[in-house]
Amino acid sequence: MSACRLGKVFPKTSILFLCDMQEKFRPNITYFPQIVSVAARMLKVAKELEIPTVVTEQYPKGLGPTVPELGAEKLRKYPKTCFSMIIPEVEKEMAAVPNLKSVLLCGIETQVCIMSTALDVMERGLDVHVVVDACSSRSQVDRLVALSRLRQSGAFLTTSEGLILQLVRDAAHPRFREIQKLIMDPAPDSGLLPFLAAPSPRI
Repeated sequence: MSACRLGKVFPKTSILFLCDMQEKFRPNITYFPQIVSVAARMLKVAKELEIPTVVTEQYPKGLGPTVPELGAEKLRKYPKTCFSMIIPEVEKEMAAVPNLKSVLLCGIETQVCIMSTALDVMERGLDVHVVVDACSSRSQVDRLVALSRLRQSGAFLTTSEGLILQLVRDAAHPRFREIQKLIMDPAPDSGLLPFLAAPSPRI
C-alpha cells in the first residue's frame, strides 16, 4: 500500500490551506474563536516546518478581511467567489510544491467551502487532511454531517495535534522544541465530542 493511501504526511510534500476565516463570519460561526485559534497554531507550525500556506477570502468586499488573530497578515490573500479554494491562483501555488501529495485543510464553512475544496483536491489525486478542530459552520448539524461525508469520500479526518506530530515524526527533529511549545496546551474544545461518540451515520 502506498504512503499516499495510508495518509502519511511530510512537510516537503504538503501545503496548508486556510479557508475564508473572515470578519463577517465571526458572530455566526459556531466556535469561531476556537477554530481560528487552532488554525493559527497550524500556521505557526507551517512556518516552523517551512510548509507553504495558502489563504483565501470569500467575496472579501462583502464578507470582510481575514481576522487578525489568525496571524496571516504577511501572507497574500486570494479572493474568490466560488466555494472551492481551487482557483487558478491557488493551482499555481500547488504546482510550485515539488511532488505535492497532501493538502492540510482548515477553515469555514465545513459543508460548503471545506467540502468543495476537499473534493476538488481529491479529484486531482492528492490526499486531504481535514483538521477537524480547525473547521466549523453556522450549524453544527451541517458541520458534523459534512465531516462524515468527507470521510466517506476519502478525506483523512485529524486533530491539529495529531497532524502536527505526524509532520514532525521524531523528538529529535531540529524544530521539535519550538513545535512542542505550540502544542503544550491542548487545543480548545470545539464541540466535536458528540460527533466522535456517535456511530457513523449512514447517509
